[in-house]
Amino acid sequence: MTTRVLVADDQALLRAGLSALIGTADGLEVVGEAEHGAQAVELALTTRPDVIVMDIRMPVLDGIAATERILAAATDPPPRILILTTFDLDEYVYRALGAGAAGFLLKETPPLRIIAAVRAVAEGDVLISPGVTHRLVETYALHHRARHPDRTDLAVLTTREVEVLRLVAHGLDNAQIARRLVLSESTVKTHVKNLMGKLGLRSRAQVVIAAYESGLVTPGTTT
Repeated sequence: MTTRVLVADDQALLRAGLSALIGTADGLEVVGEAEHGAQAVELALTTRPDVIVMDIRMPVLDGIAATERILAAATDPPPRILILTTFDLDEYVYRALGAGAAGFLLKETPPLRIIAAVRAVAEGDVLISPGVTHRLVETYALHHRARHPDRTDLAVLTTREVEVLRLVAHGLDNAQIARRLVLSESTVKTHVKNLMGKLGLRSRAQVVIAAYESGLVTPGTTT
C-alpha cells in the first residue's frame, strides 16, 4: 500500500530535497508541495495525503495554524502531520502538540531516518525520536496543566483502556504493549483508537499529554 505524502516548507531547496528523498522511497509517494501554510491547507483537501511533513515557520499561514485547519476539516482517517522543528521547546512546539501533530522531526535529520519517520507516522504506532519527543510531551503537559488545572477525566475509559493509555504515555509502541499485556497488536490498536475517540484526541502525542494531564502518569515514573 502506498503512503501519500504532502511536503510543506517555504524554503524551496529544502522542500525539493525532501520531496525527492521521499518520492524515491519504496511505498511512499509525494502528492504535492506547499510553500506556505495556506497552500498546505488547500492541497490537503484536494490531494488527501496520509502524511504531511509540515514546517512550523512559514509565510501567509504558519504550520501550526495550518495543522489546526487541516485536522478540523479532515475526513476519517485524518492525515498524520509530522512537524519540522528545532526542538526549541517554545510555544510553537506546545501549540503543535495541542493542534494534534503526530510527531516531530529535526530538519538536520539524516535521510534514512526521515524516511523511517514518515513511515512510522503513517503507521501511527510510535512517536518520532521517542526520547526527545517524550521529554517534549512531558514538558508540554506540565506547562499546560499549570495553566489549565482542570484535569482530563478518564472515567469514560475501561480498565484495559486505562492500562493501554498508561503504557503509551511511557513511550511503548503497540508491539511492546501487546507483549506486556499479552494481547495481539490489532487488539492494542483497537484500544488506542477507542480511547482516542472517547477522549476526543487526534494523535498519539495527545494520548501521552492526556495521561500526564489526568495525573495517571507523573514525571519520573516508569513502567
